[in-house]
Amino acid sequence: MNAPSISRRSWLQSSAAGFGALALHDLVQAAQSPLAARAPQFPAKAKRVIFLFMSGGPSQPDLFDPKDYIRRMHGQTITAPINTKELRVGTDKFLALATQGEVRPRGQSGIMISDLLPHTASIADEICLLRAVHADNNQHQPAALQFHTGVTADVRPSMGAWISYGLGMENQNLPGFISIHPDSDTRLYGSSFLPAAHQGTKVVIPTSDKQSPIDYLADVSGDVKAQRARIDFTQRMNRRLMGQAGSDARMEGMIESMETAFRMQTTAPELVDISNESEATRKLYGVGGKDTDKNARACLLARKLSEAGVRFVQVTMGGWDHHGDIRNALPKSCAASDQPCAALIKDLKSRGLLDDTLVVWSGEFGRTPWSQDLSGTSPIEKHGREHQPESFCAWMAGGGIRPGFTFGETDDFGFRPLSGKVHLHDLHATILHQLGLDHEKLTWRHLGRDFRLTDVHGNVVKEILS
Repeated sequence: MNAPSISRRSWLQSSAAGFGALALHDLVQAAQSPLAARAPQFPAKAKRVIFLFMSGGPSQPDLFDPKDYIRRMHGQTITAPINTKELRVGTDKFLALATQGEVRPRGQSGIMISDLLPHTASIADEICLLRAVHADNNQHQPAALQFHTGVTADVRPSMGAWISYGLGMENQNLPGFISIHPDSDTRLYGSSFLPAAHQGTKVVIPTSDKQSPIDYLADVSGDVKAQRARIDFTQRMNRRLMGQAGSDARMEGMIESMETAFRMQTTAPELVDISNESEATRKLYGVGGKDTDKNARACLLARKLSEAGVRFVQVTMGGWDHHGDIRNALPKSCAASDQPCAALIKDLKSRGLLDDTLVVWSGEFGRTPWSQDLSGTSPIEKHGREHQPESFCAWMAGGGIRPGFTFGETDDFGFRPLSGKVHLHDLHATILHQLGLDHEKLTWRHLGRDFRLTDVHGNVVKEILS
């Protein structure tokens, strides 16, 4: 979509209407820069968000929501609670697939967590487990798109872009939104019709010291004064062009991005270097571990970026799409992510950051309680699970979320929510609420109407707020 043609004055007017709680000096600064820090609309519990995205769909029956009926019926045909005329490849027999390993009560709260997640089990009393999350599409890309942008199709601003737009940058030397190891679909961290300055900055953890985690970050000239002079000349030309052609959000975003990029050249290299972290911290996350190194470095960097003032950090961890041989594949996925994710919570808490940092862990959907056999001939021990958007599990921690609490329940199959159903629109509304943003008022006028992250849906899940 094309970005809206919107003047500074009209942007200020729309901001004043949509952000009634903003202080006057915030509005003046916002009129000068779309990235200027802005006050929330009401008192916030969280200042920032870390989104741990488990791409592929973690299996909630195996990790958080076991069902006794499915265990007892393992390997037998069950009457699936769905329209059996729907095309579901490899699930025509509807064989019950028992939970992999044991899922036990953990901590004083008794939250159910699998033996496959021993590190997550150690933080049970810090997390809020949602067991009846619901999405609208059973295919990976549309479901992932909805989780990140609120829609299953189209090009809309991602959650991080909306938050950057709503709150601005806490640290003017860094982007408001950073995506670590993002999906190839740039829509998942794009800004769409919002000013381009709010899009996510892609970060890839380097595999060697010669690589930069952020593209084009290095100053090839090696001369800060010369670089500053070149940027000043380019910016004068850009502003002259904008004055001749009329205000344009893309051009404004480009100007802001160039300024941020220049400041990042002196700030970011040291920030993204984790070699200065203590050995104890690196060990806590699993840096250097055979299974954990990549995700450990990503989670440790997420903490550093959040601590430095980045509003929204997104960490993508793939490998959760288990259509086949889930009994061998799932433990590997858990081993790669369990320790880094749990360490992030422990590290944030030890530094006094968890109270005002909201951490969200989830995939785009979950997996079915019945098996999937793509070959049609494999023994059930080699089966996997199909996609399940009807209900799945996610957890949240910090940022004013109720700790040690389980919300939501599913039926005997672990398929349909019985209580505590949380749609992705509700989840988005709750995340924004914890940041002091009203999801119905955080809007941008585009194509003749006001758009928002939750579209025309969404309710804050008040039951999980502390």
